[in-house]
Amino acid sequence: MNSSVSTYIGLMSGTSTDGIDGVLAQFSATGKPSVIASTFLALPESLRHELLALNQSGPDELVRAALAANHLTTHYADACKRLLAKSGLDATNIKAIGAHGQTVRHNPGAGYTLQLNAPALLAELTGINVIADFRTRDVAAGGQGAPLVPAFHAAVFHHHTPRIVLNLGGMANISVLAPGEPVRGFDTGPANVLLDLWCERHTGQTYDKNGAWAASGTASPELLDFLLHSEPWFASPPPKSTGRDLFNATWLDERLTAWQSAQPAATLAPADIQATLLALTAQSVADAIQHEAPHSKDILVCGGGAFNTCLTQALAKATGLPVVPTDAAGVPVQMVEALAFAWLAWAYDNNHPAGLPSVTGARKATVLGCLYKA
Repeated sequence: MNSSVSTYIGLMSGTSTDGIDGVLAQFSATGKPSVIASTFLALPESLRHELLALNQSGPDELVRAALAANHLTTHYADACKRLLAKSGLDATNIKAIGAHGQTVRHNPGAGYTLQLNAPALLAELTGINVIADFRTRDVAAGGQGAPLVPAFHAAVFHHHTPRIVLNLGGMANISVLAPGEPVRGFDTGPANVLLDLWCERHTGQTYDKNGAWAASGTASPELLDFLLHSEPWFASPPPKSTGRDLFNATWLDERLTAWQSAQPAATLAPADIQATLLALTAQSVADAIQHEAPHSKDILVCGGGAFNTCLTQALAKATGLPVVPTDAAGVPVQMVEALAFAWLAWAYDNNHPAGLPSVTGARKATVLGCLYKA
């Protein structure tokens, strides 16, 4: 192998809990990545439901969380084996694995964030160093600990004109990239989390493919306005982050009940509510860009929501900006977050601060992650 490059694996199982995205990438001395192999590994339904359940307090949750972390890590190890097989490399060729884990609680205001992971077990199963626990150093420095990817976005997607990189996972987050200015980034609100929840509840499908079900309904401007203005988080300024701690089934059901009580004559079909939830994602992103990055010229979109054509069309209409997949900038949409964690592992090894005060509001820039040696 070329001694001027180093090779890392990045793993990501996001808020949507659909599965594990993995990449194996080589990095130049300056951190420029080149993807060698990628994989996707669906999570077993039993593990998926347990991870979702652990977002809320429940019986024996400490033991359940530890077991779920171990179970998830065995699938991380399987993803690594697939990547090695695809690339023709072996464990000795890999500098480290960047593994984020599964976020189940995130409350930086109270000084904590929790990702289920077993990095020591992953190092044992793969024989490769593991870098994990990326959020807590920034939280300790007074930051939000999220989003983690803006420094990576700035390294890979910088441009000569101002632009937005929009990740549509369970939550939506934007990176604001402007030439000559520090990178900024923050969560804008729910992306797929409420859409998936409502879709599974009413259709039995875990997600709304291409937004087809939402497209069959009609969004309610009144309900959209209520959802936006009944939640103070939307109006709070960055730095800010969020997750299932806030945007969950309870949040949605309480607001639908309150709106229906105030509008007893109004009736919306489930597909109309799905259309309104899609509009909520699009409008909350558009509002954030208008307030914080009004001079942006385009939006690079990535994450699972980038495949929802109804959503990307709604985003283009709400923002008035071209919405193009990150494929156009050299990284396929489904690889971006996993590649970001490979890059974060590279950044750790190179003592490169990825925790940025301009993103998280921390007191100082920090190197993110902890090393678990194989």
